[in-house]
Amino acid sequence: MKLSMSRDRFDDRRSLLRSLDDVRRKFDRVAETSGLNGLQTQALDLIAQGGAEAFDLSKEDPRTIARYDTSGFYDPQQWKYEGGAKERNNIPWYTAHTKTLGKELLLARRLCEAGCGFIAIHSEFVWDFHADVNNVAIPEGQKLVISPFDHAVSAFIEDCEARGLSDKILLICAGEMGRTPRINKNGGRDHWGRLAPLMLYGGGITHGQVIGASTRDGGESVGPAQTPDDLLATIAHTLFDYGQARLMPELPAEVKRGLAELQQMPGVLGETA
Repeated sequence: MKLSMSRDRFDDRRSLLRSLDDVRRKFDRVAETSGLNGLQTQALDLIAQGGAEAFDLSKEDPRTIARYDTSGFYDPQQWKYEGGAKERNNIPWYTAHTKTLGKELLLARRLCEAGCGFIAIHSEFVWDFHADVNNVAIPEGQKLVISPFDHAVSAFIEDCEARGLSDKILLICAGEMGRTPRINKNGGRDHWGRLAPLMLYGGGITHGQVIGASTRDGGESVGPAQTPDDLLATIAHTLFDYGQARLMPELPAEVKRGLAELQQMPGVLGETA
């Protein structure tokens, strides 16, 4: 038998294994963990219960890995501009989006099953189609950004449905802004803060709804606008009945403020206050 890694790395892994074993033993003695704050306790508990294995995709069904895989959308030729003489500057971000989005969503599902409560997939992705020196135009963006997104999100939804997780996981697909209703002179779209798309799946909410309306070009809202407060209220509504929340004297001041703000928010998306 021959080591396939350096001796130092092997010894480091062995030391980590010993440390995790010590954590498991300590968790059996509650008194020894009483000094940990809530986040530390949750993190150590996740590790002690084997949650770290969620990152090991070798334990996943190869067919599931293949279903999530978005690396096939990787195409450096889409980054060229000015007749293919130059490459756009945001190559690393488009590469991350096409190569890893599916894997990130698969890891998110595995982490949910391992007990993680909140997971944000941000990484080094890009959703800009400015058609400039940095960003691709709309046709290239269709292949490099939109298609991988459609592929990965549909795989996630199908996976959750098959595993009976549709009521236990809430998926929120959102960005920080929308895009201009008009195409710019280079064949791209720019930032637009007046309206933005938003998609929710799971969490026990009613599926198949289109909430809110816009003008024909998607530039302005029509009727009552749905705001970030509506989104936050919807998320809170899937976690607990915040209308029944009561403030306990021993709660930290920031928690009290947060709960008080939730109780003043509008109703969930699609409902009136």
